[in-house]
Amino acid sequence: PRDKLQVKYEMLRSHEVDGLSVTEAADQFAYTRQGFYQVQRAFEAEGMAGLIEKKRGRRGPVKCTPEVLKFVLGKKQADPELTGRDLTVLLREQQGVAVHRRTIEKIVSGFPRRPRKKKPPKAR
Repeated sequence: PRDKLQVKYEMLRSHEVDGLSVTEAADQFAYTRQGFYQVQRAFEAEGMAGLIEKKRGRRGPVKCTPEVLKFVLGKKQADPELTGRDLTVLLREQQGVAVHRRTIEKIVSGFPRRPRKKKPPKAR
């Protein structure tokens, strides 16, 4: 099967029901033993939902906490003449947080984003 959820479930089932060893079940479904155990832990913790692929990477900004946003916007509101560079220096000196000048400029401008171009549907 191509469906990863189905593959993971079948791998666990072959171990539990068919009695295959962990190594045999993992090999049969092109997983490592470590991968098998990760799938098993996810299944035990969350059930079938644990077998669904999760997005990788960061879940949000790391340095731009609500406190940082409040600080930057407050300083800019108090003195509209402050540049991104000025705000970067103030943030580093007063809050101890190093953020790139361009990030500060994006915060101040309200993050205007370009609309994404829609991809044409794939031909079947």
